Amino acid sequence: MKENSKILGLLGLATKAGKAKSGEFSTEKAVKSGQASLVIVSRDASENTKKMFRNMCTYYKVPYYEFGGREELGAAMGKQMRVSLAVTDPGFSSAILKQLCLNGGSECEGE
Repeated sequence: MKENSKILGLLGLATKAGKAKSGEFSTEKAVKSGQASLVIVSRDASENTKKMFRNMCTYYKVPYYEFGGREELGAAMGKQMRVSLAVTDPGFSSAILKQLCLNGGSECEGE
């Protein structure tokens, strides 16, 4: 579970640096405008939300992950519950992706 806290810490740093957008509308806008370099959706999001972001990220070629719960993601960002977020900085994104892969992410083959 140590990797989880590293990921949440990185999300907190990205948020403080203004390099993360959260909430469905802001996340969608970041993906469609080409700003997003990583999208994370909470594991307890609705299937419709997951499907929408999965399809959108596939189309726009943005890495997509399901990670943590909405409370965890919200707390990491210093906000209320967050179901979806986009990281807009490539440096933060690659650091978070690296941690997600260490955490056993299934999307990491070939990274």
